[in-house]
Amino acid sequence: MHSPHILGFAARSGTGKTTLLARLIPILKHRGLKIGVIKHSHHDFEIDHPGKDSHTLRAAGASPVMIVSPHRRALITEFHPPRELDLQAQLADFPQDDLDLILVEGFRHERFAKIELHRPSLGKPPLYPEDDSIIAIASDRQLDSTDCLPRLDLNDPDAIADFIFQHFFEPNP
Repeated sequence: MHSPHILGFAARSGTGKTTLLARLIPILKHRGLKIGVIKHSHHDFEIDHPGKDSHTLRAAGASPVMIVSPHRRALITEFHPPRELDLQAQLADFPQDDLDLILVEGFRHERFAKIELHRPSLGKPPLYPEDDSIIAIASDRQLDSTDCLPRLDLNDPDAIADFIFQHFFEPNP
């Protein structure tokens, strides 16, 4: 069994990380890869709803609660007190069997291979000058720079998929 490659997508809020991933995942799957995703959220979120048995059990104090059906499963774990998240801890709990690639949205302050998404129109500086774990920059505009990072078209998920294959899955000569 092999460990899957880990690739992050780092960007400031509103840059389009989820939109790109939703376009990229079907392309990667069509090329034969088994993909998992870890998405970091800065907000509290609720996937369970009042009136559902799992919510009732969680409200009664159970943690974790796993919901299982013939189609999927979900594991809900409460963090009391809330805590800072680190990617390695999440990867340790993430089912990785048979995956080729785990795409990570967020965790931009951690060191692991990432593609930065950058939209100059947002008026924010790029992340890559401060993060040497960024392996490429995907932007919707040409960027002026003297560094040697590969440049990708943010609006061309096929080209980004090509880059991912070349970087992670094609042997280097």
